[in-house]
Formats: sequence, C-alpha cells, structure tokens
Amino acid sequence: MKIICFLFFPLLFISCKKTQEQTQVEVMNISESVYASGIVKSKNQYQVFSKVSGIIDELYVKEGDFVQKGQPLMKIFNQTSRLNTENAALLAENSALQANADKLKDLSIAIELAHKKLQNDSLLFIRQRNLWSQQVGTKVEFEQRELAYSNSKIAYQSAILKYKELKRQVNFSAAQSKKNLAISQTMEADYTLKSEYTGRLYSLQKERGEMVNLQTAIAVIGDANLFSLELQVDEDDIVSVKKGQVIMVTLDSYQGKAFEAIVDEIDPLMNEKTRSFTVKANFTKQPQLLFPNLTVEANIILQTKAKVLTIPRNYLIDDTYVLNEKNEKIKVKTGLKDYQKVEIISGLQAKDIILKPTK
Repeated sequence: MKIICFLFFPLLFISCKKTQEQTQVEVMNISESVYASGIVKSKNQYQVFSKVSGIIDELYVKEGDFVQKGQPLMKIFNQTSRLNTENAALLAENSALQANADKLKDLSIAIELAHKKLQNDSLLFIRQRNLWSQQVGTKVEFEQRELAYSNSKIAYQSAILKYKELKRQVNFSAAQSKKNLAISQTMEADYTLKSEYTGRLYSLQKERGEMVNLQTAIAVIGDANLFSLELQVDEDDIVSVKKGQVIMVTLDSYQGKAFEAIVDEIDPLMNEKTRSFTVKANFTKQPQLLFPNLTVEANIILQTKAKVLTIPRNYLIDDTYVLNEKNEKIKVKTGLKDYQKVEIISGLQAKDIILKPTK
C-alpha cells in the first residue's frame, strides 16, 4: 500500500504540470491603423423616387438591365393630371388671339367710325368758328359745334383705350394659358420616370399596377463597373483619419485577400444613433467582380514603421511589462500598435524569449 502511494503522487504531480506558452521577439513591419466597417457602393448609386403619385401603368425595364441617362423606366398613370393637361390645352386654345379676333375687329371698326365722326365734327366746328368770328350765326350754334367736337374727340380716344385694354387682356390671357399648359405638360412629363445616370438597374421594388408616391423609393441605379466604399468610423477615432490615407480592405466575398483603397471624403456630420462618421473611399485597384451593399472591413493606416522589434499584444501586461523566460516581470517601452502586434522600443532584443501571461 505504501508503494502504491509513492508511485501515485509523483505521477499526479507530473500530469498537472503545464507548459506556459512562449514566443520570440521578432523584427518585422508594423502599422498603426483605425478600424472601420461598411459597404460597397456603386459609383453614382442613387435611389429612384417618383416626383408624382399614381399607378404604374407600364414598366420598360427589369432588374439587372443596363440603362442610359434619360431612358424611360416606367409610365405612371394619374387621371386627374391628364384631365388638368387637357383642360389647360383647351384654355390655351380658346384664349388665343384668333379666338378673340371678332371682338378686336368690332373695336377696330368702332375706332374707325369714331375717327370719321371726329373729323366731320372738327370740320363743322372750324367752319362755325370762322362764321362766328365774322359775326355770322349765333353763339348757341357755335357752342353746340364745339361741344359736338369735344364729345367726338373723347369718344375716339375712349375707343382706342378700349381696343388697347382688350388686346392687353387677350395677350395676358393667352400668355397665361400657354404658361399653364407648359406647366401641365411638364408635370405630365414627370409621369414618365427616367434614369438620371447611365448604369445598371440593381433593384426594382415596384411592379406594374402598384401605387407609387413621393416618399417611397422605387428602384436603385448605379454605375455598372465602378464601385466605391462607404465606411463607418467611430467618433473616438475620426480625428486621426485624413483624406489620402491608405486603407486595407477585406471582403467576405474574397476570403484571404486584401485590397487597397484611399480615403476620398470624410462627412463632417456625425450619425447620432451610431456615434460614427461616414468615410468615403476609392479602390486603387478594385476586385474584378463587385455588387452594391457587399459588407467590408477595413483598416485605415495612420502610420507604418519598417523592421522594428515586435511582440504579440496579448503578451503585454498593463501596456508596460512582459514576462521573460525566467517568468520575471520586466519593463518595456512600447510604440505603434495594431490589432495583433505591438512595437517594442526598449527593454527587449531580437529573439528574446518571453512568456505569455496566465489569466
């Protein structure tokens, strides 16, 4: 029994002893970066909205089609709009100058008659005035001729004013009716929805017979070949991000590959819900095949150092210490950090052995 116990305890001691993980200090390149996540977007990608409400009467395209700028996508029907356009056309036709030609002609004739009467009364007045200056005739006759002449003059001027006023009204009414018709025709044109850019129809959310309005997106159109990145950067990191910085991008669609991009634009307004800023970037050489809304992860490179001493970040204790191979805590000075490695400025040398701290 004593022999069994003697053999058992050494075996138990040996089996419980664990080997602590270790690594060597390595010389390698390191980059400090800011993490970002986001999506792929097609260049000039936009949501298509209708400017009017109505029912889709005709669809001219389907998802995946290539479309040209100005190409009709669909026809929207609205009975009220069509009736308004027809009514405006009728008003424009009836308000035209030719529709009021008879009225203008009547006034023109009235001017001519008034002018002839004025000429006649003027001659009679001058004749009577000459007679009166020779003491021929009575004063009453002279005054009657003078009054007739004055009345004819006023009537002639009044006829001219009436003609001018009617013509002004007709011209104004005609111009207004034409303008209303042009507005109605422009609004009618809005019922044919057209593409704003040349590209690809990536999404079509409505079918023929469905209702559309001004608030609901109908489709998504974007460039068929050129793509960009829309990244979200945390508010804590945004001050470090600058236009022109290099970005290393990974996509789930391209496992094991990284693509380079460049920061192109930083939106100045923070999203209050996510507490993040939108950073837009362009690929320096984009993947061969991309689609809008693919998810990406990215590291925005802030600075890079070549051939420096590095250790894994999880070997660092309180950002200040490491364990040497004797399991002794030694102080180190650190520099750049990425998500896996940390630069060692002093305290260690290349190929030094360090131990991983146990939790």
